[in-house]
Amino acid sequence: MIELKSPAEVERMAVTGQFVGELLAELGAATAVGVNLMDLEHLARRRIKERGAESCYWDYSPSFGRGPFRHVLCLSVNDAVLHGLPHDYVLRDGDLLSIDMAVTIDGWAADSALSVIAGTPDPADQKLIEATEVALVAGIGAAQAGGHLGDISAAIGEVAGRYGYGVNGEFGGHGIGRTMHEAPHVANSGRPRRGMRLEPGLTLAIEPWFCRGTDKIRTDEDGWTIRSADGSRTAHSEHTVAITEAGPRVLTGRDRGEQSPATRSTLADQR
Repeated sequence: MIELKSPAEVERMAVTGQFVGELLAELGAATAVGVNLMDLEHLARRRIKERGAESCYWDYSPSFGRGPFRHVLCLSVNDAVLHGLPHDYVLRDGDLLSIDMAVTIDGWAADSALSVIAGTPDPADQKLIEATEVALVAGIGAAQAGGHLGDISAAIGEVAGRYGYGVNGEFGGHGIGRTMHEAPHVANSGRPRRGMRLEPGLTLAIEPWFCRGTDKIRTDEDGWTIRSADGSRTAHSEHTVAITEAGPRVLTGRDRGEQSPATRSTLADQR
């Protein structure tokens, strides 16, 4: 069942979203060569406890994982893109890290992700991250009241194709609100003017993720970490968005910038 949120409920989600966005910005800024993934995990645990929030990940046991998940972050390095388990790993120069988190505050959830590079960036990795960010902006822009769910999917898929990346159909975005995962599923490719009509009060986690060399994935023996099937680098960007009469509203904005400098430049060129 799809639940439309009232304006007051969207405001409550926005409180959670602000915390998620600010913490993700802090984690992204803390990502550097020599940092242990567990340092980021424990930083997030402290901030969540200080805020009185609850992690949506802790004890999460979906059908596709080998649960329960006992972390508050998904930290996916290089060829890992989704559901990466934080572990004792020290970031090396050029590592690409995707950070994904979701929490609830007072019963309302928000979910967001970003990808960053530790140390010296590979231009191909920068392009990959840029593609996910541009696709996210495009997907959000298509989340208009009166439109269709397929408009969001088509906008994301068009960006992927323009950058030369395939799209995996197994995992995508989702509804969000009282829980982290609600209906509907938001695919990262599709056809415009198809699917359910977008109505004010619908809240979605829109999350394009791409692999440099393939649209196929594999799962580690841990049952959680999803990697590109060919070992190529991956990237992931995500925001929680509310559809309103005035247009899409990003609830998980990050004070330190919505996109990387390269992405901002690309968007400026498009305008």
